[in-house]
Amino acid sequence: MTTASHTLRHRSIPALALVLATALLTACAGTPGAGDAAPPPTPEAGTPAAQERATAVTRLAVTYDGGIQVLDADTLEVVADLPAEGYLRLNPVGDGRHVAVTTAGGFRLLDAGTWGEAHGDHAHHFTVDPLLTDVTYPAAKPGHVVVHDGRTAFFDDGTGDVTVVDAPHVADGPTDAARTYTTPSAHHGVAVELHDGSLVVSEGTEDARTGVRALDADNAEIATTDACPGVHGESVAADDVVAIGCEDGVVLYRDGAFTKVQSPDAYGRIGNQAGSEASAVVLGDYKSDPDADLERPTRVSLVDTRTATLRLVDLPASYTFRSLARGDDGEALVLGTDGALHVVDPETGALVRSMPVIGGWQEPDAWQTPRPAVEVHAGTAYVTDPATRSIHAVDVATGEVFRTATLDVVPDELAVATGEAAEAAHAH
Repeated sequence: MTTASHTLRHRSIPALALVLATALLTACAGTPGAGDAAPPPTPEAGTPAAQERATAVTRLAVTYDGGIQVLDADTLEVVADLPAEGYLRLNPVGDGRHVAVTTAGGFRLLDAGTWGEAHGDHAHHFTVDPLLTDVTYPAAKPGHVVVHDGRTAFFDDGTGDVTVVDAPHVADGPTDAARTYTTPSAHHGVAVELHDGSLVVSEGTEDARTGVRALDADNAEIATTDACPGVHGESVAADDVVAIGCEDGVVLYRDGAFTKVQSPDAYGRIGNQAGSEASAVVLGDYKSDPDADLERPTRVSLVDTRTATLRLVDLPASYTFRSLARGDDGEALVLGTDGALHVVDPETGALVRSMPVIGGWQEPDAWQTPRPAVEVHAGTAYVTDPATRSIHAVDVATGEVFRTATLDVVPDELAVATGEAAEAAHAH
């Protein structure tokens, strides 16, 4: 059951803060410096425009076989059910409103309708309804989308094309103002742009992913490394340090140079990571059996980007690639197959607590088969359970499951549209 304190912390305060912020900006119109705040992006064609953006809510996008359901993150009520074909993957795009949906033609933007005109006494009643927009970033084989420091990078696995745009204006679609780069060979890769305009991008071919390259704002090479076999996954930690996963550890990019952090095993693959700008430590998975068809690991990795060291932590259960998350204060969170959300101190590696959320489960053999997922926003961990067609809201600080909803579909991927307008991107 939801307590009054949860309602206040998870809904009333963010909505009221945004209303007050809007009022203050209006009052400061014409005052020197008032133009420093970036307004929300103008809605694109195909997105209904509200009469005013008086408030905002957080919404959740949940894929299923046949479409996407959009939920109010506060009530867990379904506010839209959008049919869509194919295997759907989701990525936030950094503007607080849209989510990228992988389709046959590229990255299509879902408008979660997080900003709108409030009605009555409830801030979550809006004139803007979620919809799949007509805005698509073309890609032969859409892959990773990475948001960092007000910039959004799309990677096309089919061509090696990288497109980077300002997150607040991502709904404008591809424009001539976008930064573009094409890797020497197409591969399943990733790219992330940093505060100084440098671009960290994977290297490889269709047969092998071999290393990482860093480019300056003009796409000229700064540094390169081939000491990262099987490149997969990225995260950004505090102080703009990038960690890229390898089959034998990670490579870190900091201040124009790469540093290798070696796994303790000859094969120690870290292919999925969760970083936090509130922490210098990166949470990653850890697999050590190169011959396993499906390894169900029970250890996670913690890479300290300050010291370039790696620590392994034993957990009470296994987990999958959708199990890793970070709390708002940098807590390392792992959703185990025992149904518990495990909280690990990233500095010490200590297992702080294990919070029961769902029933026990086993990782399916096929990666496209639905399995539980976790996403965190504003102190709440949202956990899906395909077995019971349910979604749960968990207080990260206390472990209380304070709200549960049963869906009429089997949930698969999960993404959060925060309702928070992105800050203006850094200058180049």
